[in-house]
Formats: sequence, structure tokens, C-alpha cells
Amino acid sequence: MKQILRIGTLFSLIFSGYSLMAQSYQEKTTNASNVRLNVTNLGTFGNAFRGYRDGTGNPSAEYPAGSGVEHLFEGGIWIGGKENGGQIVVSTSAYDAPQGYAPGRGGFEFHVDTSITGNARNLQERSSLFDSRYFDPFAISHQDYVATFSDKSIVVPGTQIPINDHTRPMGVRVEMETYNWNYNFTDFMVIVNLRFYNEGQNTYDDVYTALWNNTVVRNVNITPAGAGGSAFYNRGGNGFMDSLHLAYCFDADGDPGFTESYVGQKFLGATDKEGFHHPDLDSNYNPINGAWELDQFLVNYNAWAFNDFSADFAFPTTENDRYQKMTQGLNQSPCWDNPNDPGCNGRNFQAELNASGNRSDLLAAGPFSSFAPGDVIEVSFAYVFAKKNEDGNPNTDNNEVQRANLITNAGWAQQAFNGEDQNFNGLLDPGEDNDGDGEITRFILPSPPNIPYTRVEPGDGQIEIYWSDNAERSIDPISNREDFEGYRLYLSKLGFDVTGVQDLARDFSLIAQYDKAGNNLFNETGFGSIKLAQPYYFEDDTIAYHYRYVIDNIPNGWQYATAVTAFDEGNPEGNLESLESSFLANNNRAFAGTGPNEDMGADAPFVYPNPYYYGAAWEGKSNFQEESRKIIFANLPARCVIRIYTAGGDFIDEIRHDENYDGSDTRWFRTFGAEDAGENRFSGGEHAWDLLSIESQIISRGLYMFSVEDLNSGEKFTGKFVIIK
Repeated sequence: MKQILRIGTLFSLIFSGYSLMAQSYQEKTTNASNVRLNVTNLGTFGNAFRGYRDGTGNPSAEYPAGSGVEHLFEGGIWIGGKENGGQIVVSTSAYDAPQGYAPGRGGFEFHVDTSITGNARNLQERSSLFDSRYFDPFAISHQDYVATFSDKSIVVPGTQIPINDHTRPMGVRVEMETYNWNYNFTDFMVIVNLRFYNEGQNTYDDVYTALWNNTVVRNVNITPAGAGGSAFYNRGGNGFMDSLHLAYCFDADGDPGFTESYVGQKFLGATDKEGFHHPDLDSNYNPINGAWELDQFLVNYNAWAFNDFSADFAFPTTENDRYQKMTQGLNQSPCWDNPNDPGCNGRNFQAELNASGNRSDLLAAGPFSSFAPGDVIEVSFAYVFAKKNEDGNPNTDNNEVQRANLITNAGWAQQAFNGEDQNFNGLLDPGEDNDGDGEITRFILPSPPNIPYTRVEPGDGQIEIYWSDNAERSIDPISNREDFEGYRLYLSKLGFDVTGVQDLARDFSLIAQYDKAGNNLFNETGFGSIKLAQPYYFEDDTIAYHYRYVIDNIPNGWQYATAVTAFDEGNPEGNLESLESSFLANNNRAFAGTGPNEDMGADAPFVYPNPYYYGAAWEGKSNFQEESRKIIFANLPARCVIRIYTAGGDFIDEIRHDENYDGSDTRWFRTFGAEDAGENRFSGGEHAWDLLSIESQIISRGLYMFSVEDLNSGEKFTGKFVIIK
């Protein structure tokens, strides 16, 4: 194993020291959906691109997963109000900072609540999936992250480090839950549900809550994160859709052709002691006095550039400034989209924000009239991501056609929030209590069949796919019946991993479909051609596999993604089309190749491509180009040692191979392969080499020798290959 100490590794060690000293900071990355959003137990989102500096590669807000397209530097929650009707007080979990979170840094005012103990201080994970090790009957989504934190402390808990400019806490405890699902129709969003508890001594009037984000959309595989300093961040265009209560950001002119996507922040709804609040409702039912009341609830949008103090887009430096940003939205100004208004002097705020810049987005909701000790405010937001709907025009057009996918995806986020509240009035009306619990259940989605248990077995020039029949017993939550209909098989295109932005939602091609016969739905194919006569069991696996499909004529050494999905009948009565399980949730990366070699004398090991030319087609482009090259040793025994030498006999490198090889020892697979190395499936008789010496030096062109020693039989073989630059 090659050992290199990089600058990023040193940074990681320093940052880890801060975290240990603070005894509080924890982070995880969503991976149930197609979004890789960094979430912490202190109410922050994104990691300030730290993952690209410390060598971990952990995304900040990547979409689609594996694409390298990032959408967020850092974000967090805000809450503020008038203390006992007078002084303005604001607490924030994140704020503009060039290096992101650090213990004691100003604006990062929420920390672990020292009044709670044990595991409740941690960032917890739970899942509604029965086969997940995080299964929890109280889980909302396929992957919930749950955290509790507060603004009560003026020093970083466990230290004497003062939190800069945080001398007047509100005494707020926050219970935060994030939700993401692996369904194809919802794998572009992460919902953030927040419950604010007033555990202080003061009552706050005219309270607003907000989600703040320093959005930036760039492809870090094309332009390394932070490259060029401010030039990396100042290419974003921003906007707000009032009808959807959705702020958004896109790459106006940074990496054209490689960042065709949007990131949005959407307000979903809020509840306090006075009832349900949403700006689309003219009135709300107040349970305190049992009356319908006029509700002047607002969603305000603001944007500003770091250290820009111009009047309209001014950077907020004080609590009063931050409160003003929450309470006075740019979208409420006549200059938002009407430059002809007498007071606008020809200015159009929306048009100005569409132009390239480095801005923060703030989405604020309120006012909540009174937040007294013991009161609770519950607010829900969503991060919504979407591919640009291509219309042939540049990103700078940012027209409604280009935003069509973002609009659709935002609608799914709202539908998930609405749940049983079908007429969206905040009340449980007759016919809406589907689960019979006597209250509105939110965050409910229609459900496709369960994901089939799948196993991929690559061979020489082929890929075998096996799967179980577990999806056939899925119960639809709406109709409460088994409505499984069939299976679909997908294969990625050749070179999907290196010839552009990885996006399996786009790169997958349907190669086969099978469905029930005799019910007059779909193709009536039946399952006879793929169903095994008897369930098949692998030696290292306890699952019974009932189906088998073989893909032939696959070139060896290239990466292919495969997936098996299950789809249901649909529900015409409920106006619901057939739903399909996620191909992203069970996709495997398969590398066709030779199997384990039992007789090297009869079937000699070899190297391909040979000769090797620098810049082989399967290598792609990355920030680690010299470490991401590869050639393949093939026809290897199940257990062996490969040694590489110059033609003059100088030792270069040694590789230990076994038939369970997963590619994790080579940078290429960490950059372009599966996120989890266990999802890389090889044929058992091949092993990649990165063309670096054991000291991580780049080797020169020329003739090289290699030897293979079979660790089971002791048999040895010697061969050669050529490197041409």
C-alpha cells in the first residue's frame, strides 16, 4: 500500500483536533437518494468543500451522486425575534465564513445541548427500510438523520472557547430531522424538519425562522474546489420563484456543459400554537380560540455577496442586519421584477441576481407572533436539486423551460410534506386520516415495490445478473394490497464513467422488461425465460435467487453499471401511474474479465492494454490524473502475488491479489467506481495497477517485466508489457 502525506491530510488532522477539542461536531452524508448532502449534528449543511482538501473526498452537496457537480459551500438555520417586544436577538447555526465551521467562529452559535446526555447528543441515523441496519419503526424516510442542539451556551461545550459575538442566547433547543428517499421520483431532494423549543426565560415576538445557504454550482472534476480563490465562487446565478416559495442557484458561466443543474431551497410549511401557517393560505384555524383568523404569514427571499455592503444586497454584519434580512425580502420589493416602478430607477433585482456572482441565499418564514417559554415552532424546508431541462440555450437564459425539472421536483417535495393534508388547510378533514391515528401525518409518499435483492457476477465477456423475488410480496401503502407487476433491467453506456458527468438517471439504458402475464397490463411477457427452475444459493450468501439474466458481448476491463428494478400496476382510481423502485439504490459496478486461473502453464497471465499508451480511453479526466491511470493484469490465480520490474531488474511494485478483489487499492476506482467499493464486482482473475511505483513515483516509458506467483500451488509465471508515452 502506497503511503503519501498530503497537505489535505494535514488539514484533516488539524480539523479533527478542533472537533475532538469541541467534543461535539459530527457529520454524515446522505446516500439513500441521488443527493450527497453533508449534514451535521449542529444544524449545518455542506462541509465548505473540506472533503476535497483533507483527502476524504466527502461531498458537500453533490448531485447527481458521483458526478462531481457540487451545489453548496455551507448552510445553516437561523431564528430571530424581538426579546420581550424590544431588543432584537438572532441565533444562527451557520454564517458566511471563508473556511466554514470552526469551534468558536462567529455565526456558528448552535452546539450540542449540554442538558441532554448519552446518544441523544450524536447525529443519529434511522431508516424505514426493513433490511437496513438502521431500521427504526419511527423512521420517516429511507434515511433519516436526527440531531438535537441549542444556542444556550456562550462557549463551545467542553472547552473555554468563547463563541464570537454570541453573548445573548435565545435559549432555543432545536430538534432537527432530515429525510431522503431512494425512489426514482424523489431521489433529488432532502427535507429538513425543524422543531424550535423556547427553553429560555424570555418571550419573543415577530419571530422568523430561516434556511441560509452559500450556494455555488461547479463541477469539481473539471475545476478543483476553490481553484482560483474567489473566481471559483463568483459564477453563480440566483433567483426566487414566489409561487413555489423556492430560492435557487445555478452555474451561470463557470463550467458550461458540466454543471447543467439547479439547487433550490423550498419552504414547505410551519406550525405553532396558533395553528398551521403557509403564505398560500389567506387564513388559518387558531386552536387557542377556535376561530379562523387572517394570516399574514410571509416567505421572504434575500441574497447578498460576502463583504459587499451595497444598499440592496448588503452583507449583514449585526443581529439587527440579519433580522432585517429575514423580515424584509427582496421579493416583497416593487423592484423585484418591475424596473418601471417610480422608486426603482430602472432596476430589476431578479435580473441582477441572475447574473454571475458569489452570493448567499436566505429563505425566511414568519412572523410567528409570540414565542413564549415552553412554546414550540415547527418549520419544514427542502433542498431540491434538478437537472437543467435542455432547450439549446445557455444557462444564463435561466428561462422557465430550463427550470421545468426544478419546478416538477419542487412539487414532489411539497407533496411529500402535505401527506394526509390533501386539501392543504392544516386540518384533518373527513377522509384524510388514512392511518387512523387522529392527526395529520405528513411526509407520506406513494411507494413502488421493494428493491429486488440483486447479485452481479462478471465473467469473460459477459455479466450475469441474479435477483430474488422479494419485491413480489410488497404491499402498496395506499391500496393495502400486493400490486407487483414486473421487473426492468438496466445497463449503463460504454464509457459512462469517464466521458462526461456521471448521472445514472441519464446513462442507464433499459435492456429488458418482464411482467405478469394474463392481467392485460404492460407487455404480458411472463417470467419463464428468466426464472430459475430452483432457487440458486451462492456459497458466501444466504439469499435465495430466483431469476437470472445474462448480458453477452461485454468488453473486458470496462466498467458497467447494472440494476434490476421492480414496478407495480399503478392505481388508475387514485390517478397514480405505475411506480418503479430505484435503480440507484441497488446498482452494481461490473467489470467483465477472466476468471480465476487454475493452470498458468496452459493459460498464461497477460496484461492489457499492451502496449499501454498514456491517456487510455477508459481513464477519463480527474484532479488526480497521474494517480488515476490503470492497466489490467488478467488470467490471474485466485490467490497470487504480482511483482513488477524494469527490464534491467529494478523492483517497481508488488500487488497481492485474491478473487474477492474490489479495486479499493487503486485511485481510479475511488474516483470513477462505486462509492462503496463492495459494489465493484470483478471476475476474480483480474487486478488493476495504477502505474505508480511502491513509493508512488510515476514510472517512465519502456519495457517492463512482471511475475505472478500462485500462493496456492507455488506455480510461477513471468511476462512483459510496454509503456508508451
